[in-house]
Amino acid sequence: MKIVVLLKMVPDVVEELEIAPDGKSLDTTYLRMILNDSDNHALEEALLLKERHGGKVCLLAPDAPEVDDALFAALAKGADRAVKIAGIDAAEGTRAVVARIVQALSTADLLPADLILTGAQAIDDLDGLVAPLLAQTLRWSHLSVVNQVRFDASTGVTTVTKEFPGGLRAEFEIKLPAVLGIQSAEKPPRYVPVAKVRAAMKSLQIDSTTVPIAAGMPALEIQSMAKPSAAGHAEMLEGLPEAVAGKLCDVLAAHGLL
Repeated sequence: MKIVVLLKMVPDVVEELEIAPDGKSLDTTYLRMILNDSDNHALEEALLLKERHGGKVCLLAPDAPEVDDALFAALAKGADRAVKIAGIDAAEGTRAVVARIVQALSTADLLPADLILTGAQAIDDLDGLVAPLLAQTLRWSHLSVVNQVRFDASTGVTTVTKEFPGGLRAEFEIKLPAVLGIQSAEKPPRYVPVAKVRAAMKSLQIDSTTVPIAAGMPALEIQSMAKPSAAGHAEMLEGLPEAVAGKLCDVLAAHGLL
């Protein structure tokens, strides 16, 4: 089984994000980039599948600050190959980025593959468009918000567990090859010691590829960015439950909702 995992670096939102002087981008002076959390879960799910069924796990990531550290950490965890794509700018828009990823899959000799795993969403892609757009372009099967992947080597059947709102889950049998958007892995992403990462940096390498934007796929241009402006504040209803219920009914009635 050959599995390709798409990884992406995103801003660490522990610190408040600031707008750059140009008004069109984030200020990267003190910005720390980290691996997207659901992509980290996609990596863990791929490693679990490799441990159970053998095969190869390949990584593909747009070049970004600190991406080498993330890729070497993934190699230290058990991935077999890492490739970064130079020249991708997230501001181009998801469709243009996916078009470049499809090109990179070919130029980096990552296809054919059985599975492509990526995070179901990212903090800068809450719509989770990468997996379905990639599957549509490749004409592969697709499911997102996945939290378990099981492969039966004897029958070749792949069973995927998808999570729905309200704590509901459903199992689907899918045909490979497929693109899966991973919400969470079956187990928490594994920890890798710093010494093992440093050893990977000395003994392993990260490949690189550059792909132009696909013809007929115009890039987006950000005109301006701004922080949301503060508007009204929430009204806190205090008192005993009966009194709060009465006040709430009055508020709803005042807005024509009762």
